[in-house]
Amino acid sequence: MKSLIDALGVLIGGIGLFLLGITMMTNGLKLAAGPALELILRRATRTPAAGLASGVLVTALVQSSTAVTMAVIGFVNAGLLDLGGALWVLFGANLGMTTTGWIVSLLGLKMKIDALALPLVGVGIALRLTGVGQRRGALGDALAGFGILFLGIATLQGAFTDLVAQFQLPQGEGFVTVLLQVLAGLVVTLLVQSSSATMTITLAAAQGGMLTTQGGAAVIIGANIGTTATALLAAIGATPNARRAAVAQVIFNVVTALVAIALLPWLLGFIARVGDWLHLPHDPAISLALFHTTFNVLGLIIMVPLAGVLTRWLLRRFREREGDEGAPQFLDDTVAVVPELAVDALRHEVQRIGAIVRRMVRMTLAGADAKALAHEQGATTRLFNAAQKFAQRMNRAEMVPATAANIADGLRELHYYESATEQALQAAALAGVLPDAPIAEAYALFERRALALLDAIESNHRVNDGERVSGDDSALIESLSQSMEAAYGALKAQLLNAGAAGSLPISSMEELLRRQSALRRALQQVAKAHSRALTFAD
Repeated sequence: MKSLIDALGVLIGGIGLFLLGITMMTNGLKLAAGPALELILRRATRTPAAGLASGVLVTALVQSSTAVTMAVIGFVNAGLLDLGGALWVLFGANLGMTTTGWIVSLLGLKMKIDALALPLVGVGIALRLTGVGQRRGALGDALAGFGILFLGIATLQGAFTDLVAQFQLPQGEGFVTVLLQVLAGLVVTLLVQSSSATMTITLAAAQGGMLTTQGGAAVIIGANIGTTATALLAAIGATPNARRAAVAQVIFNVVTALVAIALLPWLLGFIARVGDWLHLPHDPAISLALFHTTFNVLGLIIMVPLAGVLTRWLLRRFREREGDEGAPQFLDDTVAVVPELAVDALRHEVQRIGAIVRRMVRMTLAGADAKALAHEQGATTRLFNAAQKFAQRMNRAEMVPATAANIADGLRELHYYESATEQALQAAALAGVLPDAPIAEAYALFERRALALLDAIESNHRVNDGERVSGDDSALIESLSQSMEAAYGALKAQLLNAGAAGSLPISSMEELLRRQSALRRALQQVAKAHSRALTFAD
């Protein structure tokens, strides 16, 4: 018989193996199935049932409701999901997480570990070593993580078998005892940052005789509440929709937990009868897996009629940041770890920046000075910095070459807008008083053609209710750019002639030339950014 210290050491090691396996499996699947994940969640907005099914499917695949919650936040921020559709995916994620209990109870605690876990680790590492930087390598991580996960389950099972004779958890069915058990589940989940790990520990402890079925059920309820902590932490300082999604997750889990606590004795009696009806084996782990599924289904039944009210209530919250033009609306640290989601978020944020920059160029064409552009300058400076830092964080995540190329396109587009901003500010700082009618007429022609170019870009590349609308009308843009260049050439000739004839002081001529040249370069940079945006959108 192992000593208590040895058994606790094995327990800690088993938790570590399980968490390592979950992390490898989740990260590997997110990278390997990025485009598929995007396709599934895009379709989730079609109907509530589709959103619910998507949440269940993706969570069952990656075995992490937290990862799916972060992905959903990313899609909302990137404009691919509205908040109403996202709620259904989040509700489905809670139900999908119940598959962990079934995997552990039916496979992890029953099978001969060596028969499956070790081959999975071997095959996974082989794929990883031969597919570095490719989706095959990411799939290898997922397979190896799945094998390590089962090794962790086996280690936990052995640890609890040794502990049961030496150490007993508080038992009882009173209200205070149940609350303490719920608190234990919440605290353990906060410490290990994984409700899956808490679920596995609980099933192994119940199977080893250290917890009653009711005690295990109370711990699982606490774990369900604890899993919301990651979403809440991620929402601190995040975008408004990130906060709304996090609050929705908390409301669902807390309401479900409160109902489950109130109905705990009746729920346990109900699952006992359901287990008999389904001819399931009479063991604690399977009973707890069935309990976990049952109370999450109950939570769905409660929340379905409230989804519309909840969405409207959330949309009225966290609005202060949406009124701040210089605050990123799509960039979020929770998105940066999933390359495909991060690219979408960066694309939409750069698109917002472009709209502000084009407005700055319009204002300068209309004669605005540098003071009038102060608000736009402050907003663009903050957004440029935020987008660049976000792109740097993205580069730390493993990604396929196509995703890396998309990031490069986004950074080039960002650079063009930054250059256009500098040129617009430079033009606004120079005198814009035109001395006589011929020069004023030449400038009016230049302004009309410049505005026509900006109008064409706006209509070809805009944000409409969060959805990107873009089309390739390169021939029109090129034609309008050439017309703008011709008008600029005529204006430049008028200024030079006036300076040569003495009707315009040389110093005034040079200042006006610098101003018009800066405006021309700003328009050129905007056109280049638009051209790059079409590549970035592919």
